[in-house]
Amino acid sequence: MFEDRTDAGNQLATELERRGLEADVVLGIPRGALPVARPVADALEADLDVVVARKMGAPNNPELAIGAVASDGSVWQNEELIDRLGVSESYLEDVREEEAENARQKADRYRDEPGLPDLEGKRVVVVDDGVATGATATACLRQVQDSGAEYVALAVPVGSPDSVNSLQDEADEVIPLQTPASFRAVGQFYRTFGQVSDEEAIEYLEGNDR
Repeated sequence: MFEDRTDAGNQLATELERRGLEADVVLGIPRGALPVARPVADALEADLDVVVARKMGAPNNPELAIGAVASDGSVWQNEELIDRLGVSESYLEDVREEEAENARQKADRYRDEPGLPDLEGKRVVVVDDGVATGATATACLRQVQDSGAEYVALAVPVGSPDSVNSLQDEADEVIPLQTPASFRAVGQFYRTFGQVSDEEAIEYLEGNDR
């Protein structure tokens, strides 16, 4: 049980230091990952930035993720679920375009320049506050992989065992602190797991950790 996201970030930073991990850039997935990513970036003496993806919700059930799309259009789709629900190609195209635009708008709130920072040849650690379905993490990792990064890791305090396992194919390394068999939701492993506002997230991004 983590006290809050900053506690989780400190514990994650300690583990990455113990492993001797080196990174040039740490990318947090807004908004909840920024309090986790800030201590990690500080410990690794790396730049902190963001990588943004949006969940693609099922028809008539937007909370059910049938995929996710990053701000550059990098997409992951749960083909098994899409087939089971009978989701049409036209719906997929529409929701993909809509959520890609939403992701771009969100990314623009966090940085002056569009797109990711220059990651060519860099060692990159993507950080989230936890992994449930792995949908947004997958879309984010695909965007980073396409950026020319030399090494891409995903580091999270906690995650679903199945999702963490499936993410191994999306990164050079996946580093979770915990993969409990009792996993139901990320928030169950935090004593405090409130919403992080855009303003708070930007403060972490700028180094004004609270």
